[in-house]
Amino acid sequence: MEAVVGLLMLLLGVSHAVETFCDGRQDGAQCYAALGGTVVLQLMTSASHRFRYQWVKSETLEILYLKKNVVVENKLESRSSFTPSNGTFRISNISRTDDAEYTFKVFDSDSGMQTEKRKLKMSIQAPVSSPLLASECLSQGEVRVSCSSEEGDSPQYSWTLDGHTLMDSQLLSANEDNKEITLKPGVSGQLVCSVNNHVSSAAANKMISQCAGVIFINCTLTNGTHISQWLLENDTHECITTPATTTTTAEPTEISTLGYIPIIAGCLAAMVVVLLVVLGVYYTQIKKKKKQIPVTEDEQDVTYADVRVVQRQVRQRVEKDNVEVEYGQIKVSGGRRPNVQPAEDDCVYAKVCVRR
Repeated sequence: MEAVVGLLMLLLGVSHAVETFCDGRQDGAQCYAALGGTVVLQLMTSASHRFRYQWVKSETLEILYLKKNVVVENKLESRSSFTPSNGTFRISNISRTDDAEYTFKVFDSDSGMQTEKRKLKMSIQAPVSSPLLASECLSQGEVRVSCSSEEGDSPQYSWTLDGHTLMDSQLLSANEDNKEITLKPGVSGQLVCSVNNHVSSAAANKMISQCAGVIFINCTLTNGTHISQWLLENDTHECITTPATTTTTAEPTEISTLGYIPIIAGCLAAMVVVLLVVLGVYYTQIKKKKKQIPVTEDEQDVTYADVRVVQRQVRQRVEKDNVEVEYGQIKVSGGRRPNVQPAEDDCVYAKVCVRR
């Protein structure tokens, strides 16, 4: 992808079809034309039948002559054309010989007197080519970057990092023509070098990363000197501080678990209190439910019973008045005493003890 982008930029930079425009209606105008390209000169607003026009190179060579809105002579006819309706003179395939000072003269057709005279300076520049970028790491972690355009006249260089102009906090130095710069240690990002002149422009980019094998030292030496700078890893230095205070890269700080002990203890205490409260509420509810259950009078708690049965022989001829009856003692706890129906023939003796 980068190769495709670079090729497109190269084609844009060196294309010989570059077209420039120049307004020559003001005296002393400065025009620039691309070598091998095309220039459109605005010599007048429109041509008039009342005047004669003459465009002269270096005060002696007549290039264009118009009379009554008709082109009488054009020395550049093979590569130029004049449009009277809008007063433009178009010249293609610009060469170095076209670099000169031109004079535009206007004459009254009837009197022949000169009514206007203007000068125009046309400069020819070769378009710039796509620049080449190269970078290298220096001993202290700085990055030196050079940018060079193989073609082009009077190139101007400018730099941006991640879409913004380089700031003093990022730039350590630059040479006179700005073709070579030195970035401060630790600076990284998408670096773009742009080169341009009056007729063309081109650019190239490069991803700049922190130099490998470079560390940042912030400590005090054994002689008492404090250093705070980037150094190569194999550079010798005698720091009296512990390794933890010597900054190399941004490492996450280790947090001691001792600081969490009070928090954990508080959480456990809170959980115990909540548990006790819940148990207390539950116990209270159980007692209330037990108290609400009614106890009937007929309910009895019988723990054990000792029942003795004595079976007597049935006398075939016994009258009711002669039946022998034995009485037992029954203790009943709570409630009404039950009605005891005596048996007709047999009597049952029982001793019942009840415990609550």
